[in-house]
Parts: sequence; structure tokens; C-alpha cells
Amino acid sequence: MTGSVTFPTVASLLLSRSDDERPGLRFEDETWTWRQHVEESARRAALLQARRVDGPFHVGLLLDNVPDFSFFLGAAALAGAVVVGINPTRRGVELEHDIRHTDCQVLVTDQEHVTLLEGLDVPPVLLTEDLDLPPAAEPIEPGTAPEDLFMLIFTSGTSGAPKAVRCTNQKITLPGRHLTQGFSIGPDDVCYVAMPLYHSNAVMAGWSVALTAGATIALRRKFSASGFLPDVRRYGVTYFNYVGKPLSYILATPVAPDDTDNTLRLAFGNEAADRDIDRFAERFGCIVVDGFGSTEGGITVSRTPDTPPGSIGKPAPDSAIVDPEGNPCPPARFGADGELLNAEEAIGEMVNTAGAGMFEGYYLNHDADEDRLRRGWYWSGDLAYADEAGFYYFAGRTADWLRVDGENFAAAPVERILARHPDVLLATVYGLPAPDGIGDAVMAALMLRPGTSFNPDEFAAFLSRQPDLGTKWAPRYVRVAATLPQTETNKILKRVLIREGTACDPVWVRPGRELAYIKLDN
Repeated sequence: MTGSVTFPTVASLLLSRSDDERPGLRFEDETWTWRQHVEESARRAALLQARRVDGPFHVGLLLDNVPDFSFFLGAAALAGAVVVGINPTRRGVELEHDIRHTDCQVLVTDQEHVTLLEGLDVPPVLLTEDLDLPPAAEPIEPGTAPEDLFMLIFTSGTSGAPKAVRCTNQKITLPGRHLTQGFSIGPDDVCYVAMPLYHSNAVMAGWSVALTAGATIALRRKFSASGFLPDVRRYGVTYFNYVGKPLSYILATPVAPDDTDNTLRLAFGNEAADRDIDRFAERFGCIVVDGFGSTEGGITVSRTPDTPPGSIGKPAPDSAIVDPEGNPCPPARFGADGELLNAEEAIGEMVNTAGAGMFEGYYLNHDADEDRLRRGWYWSGDLAYADEAGFYYFAGRTADWLRVDGENFAAAPVERILARHPDVLLATVYGLPAPDGIGDAVMAALMLRPGTSFNPDEFAAFLSRQPDLGTKWAPRYVRVAATLPQTETNKILKRVLIREGTACDPVWVRPGRELAYIKLDN
């Protein structure tokens, strides 16, 4: 998977910090040096070893971004255990399934989350407030190998049930090394980790980066748009990782003349809106690098300095965009105003024709593994199209295909058009069953910027001015919501929106073919 290059284990990186007296972790008003972090991890490793029973040595963490999450990541590494990141937004039987399916021997949680477990059949629980920790002892190298499993990370589940992705030690430490070297991150940097640590972005693009560089982790319990800039100034943050739409939320906070008066040097992540990348960089005086990534890691797409606006970059040599039968899709053709002229034939699924790439499989989910690895290729489940120069443009998930009047198209290009509206903070597009039962009716759900309101006539006029809005793309329904259901990684849960249909927030409908909207009487 990584050729002749050998990557360290999480334990070896942690042990290299055993004598490091520089700040390793900051949380609210507390600070731990890296040496103290290693000690706290070693004490928890001994606790886990004492509670080990037969079977997979899996430890579930049901916590927000608190110091114990970081300490138990280190503890699992030193104990040779596997961390299972448990999503605290899950409830009832779904939460129970996540815990039991991943064979957790013990579950670490706190008073805030333990009530979620009431009435559920789960393994023994350790409360962080009541830990009976042994005295500090010399941490021991557990003898794990780079290819040994370190963490099970659930996918976001935006369009279907979350799946537990197998993440080995090298899958955690590889991005830490690459990002540290690529962005010149060192011991004097401060990495702001506000994305949830049970998700791959925070662990691979945040926690692992700081551990590799010996930088300081500035930990935020939960992401807060209003708390972002105060935290940057408080901790001296230089690096910020993100996933989903946090840049949009931060940009929606009131502008101040001294916004550039901060220490932030770089923001790195994926899925930011095109216009937000430049606006964020200008407002806060930093560089924003937005790429493409997934927890599975089977496809690599990287931005280069000449990447066109709207593109996610160029893929690795063995990547391709293919139709459902595996035939290569032709390059995109654009009109004079940049509109995509051949969406139906140009948009296809991104695949890795060389094999699995960094995808190491799902945990106990053979059917899902087979679906990802067909014909010897890795099928990403992500739609894209490519221009003549080979630059890729993201077009949504395979579940985001829409069919209107016999024409197939993807949701993401429509979302990008709607996001141009100056009043739109977030836009998501999905399909509802068409009234005649044939194909889809396009529905858009919008969150507006503070202080604005939806004007159906102005919205229709805006759509009519967009040169690249396909003739079938205009939303049949427009939902205007104060909030949208989303994961803690700021990804919109379209499956929830589809289930809610039009019986929800105020909805406007376009009853005919003309661009004119009337309010729907729910």
C-alpha cells in the first residue's frame, strides 16, 4: 500500500514525545506538556490492559473533544488496543448497533453522554470522572506494526447507514507525515482541533499532524463559529483542519475591521464552497487549501497551483471517471459562460483502477467491501467530471443522481449555482418522487444568511440569470430552513431531508415549467 516507505506507528510517535516539555495539549484553561500527555496515556493504557478480556481488544470512545479523548487515543496505542470512535449523535438501537458491531470490550464515556446508553445492551462502561488510574509508569513499546489496526472510524452516513472503516497505524500516521512536510508544520505551530475526534478528518488531518510535528493541540469541545476567532487568538493557532461547511458558518459571523489580526497561517480541509475559500483566506489573512478526501481513502486527488476555480485538483495516475458499466466518461464540454454542456455523459463515478489504494476494508461488512472493490477497481461512490486538462470537479455522491424528464444529472453542480446567491448560507439539492411517478422532482433546501429573507420572485430572477443552470435543474421545491439536519462534521443529512419531504419548514413550489414560485400550503 505504501510501497517501500515505512511509516511509524502511533505508539512510536507518542513515545518519541516522552521527554518533550513543550506544550502538547491545551484545553480551555489547562495545558499539558507532551511528556505529561505520554504519562496520562500510559496510565490509561495500564487501566485498559487490566480490563482486557478474550476477543478483539477494542475500546469505544463516546466523548466530545475533551482531553480524555486524546489521552485514550494514546492509551490505545501504548496498550496495543483498537479505538472505536462512537458518534454521540446516534441514538437508541442505532447507537447500540455501532458499539456491538465493532466488538467493543469496554466503553469510555462521561456523565454528559452516559444517559445515551440507558436501556441499551452495551459492554462495561468507564466514566472519565471516576477513573481509578494507576500511578505513572514508564511507557512500554507495545510491539505493534504499521499495518496493525489502530482505529475503526464510522463513515458520516449522509446518504445511508454509517460503516466502520478499518484504519491501521500507517493510515493514521501517513497523512500526519505528508501534511507536516507539505505545510512545514513544526513544534512552534498550534493545531486547532475542533472537528470531532471520532471522525477521520480530526484524527488524520489534525491530531496526527500535531503528534508528528510535536506541535501543540488546541482542543475545542465542539466546533463553534462564534468561538473560532477568539480561540485562534487565545491559543495562537497557526493551523486549522476542517471538513464540511465550517468555513461558511465562520464567514456568517459579523465582520470586524481587525479580523486579520490573528496568528492563523493555514486552513486545510475538504468540501468547502468555492466562494468561501477565497473569502475566508482574504478575511482572516491566511491560506486555505481545500482538497478531496474520504475516510476510506481509496482515491487521491490533490490541488496544484494551476487548479481552476471549482476543481478539486488532479487525481493520481490510476484514477478514472467511468459510467456504471466501467466505460470511461468523455471530458466535460463547457459553454461560453462556463456551463457544463454534456453533464449526462461527462459525469461518472471516480474509481481507482489500480486497486484499493489506502482503503483497508470495512469492519465485518463483506457486502460493503465487495461493493467498493468490483472488477479489481476501487469504486469511490463519488461522482465527478474532468476537463480536457484532467482536472476533476466534484459532482456529489452516487446517491445524488437525479433524473428529470429523462435527463440524468448530479446534485452538486446545482448546489454550486444556488450557493452563488448572496443571501444563501448553505444549499443542498436532492430528489423527491416526481408527481407523475416518473423520475425525480428537484428539491433545494436553503439556509439563509442572518438578516435576510426568502423572496420567491427575486429567487426566480436569480435562477434565470445563471447561464450554466441546466434546463431541467431549476428546483421544483424550495425549502427555507433555520437549520438543516447534519452530522457533527457539518455534512447535510440528505436521507433525513428526503424522508421529511415537503411536510416541514416553509416550502415554495414551482407548479409549471416557468420560473415562478408560490408558497406551498402544508
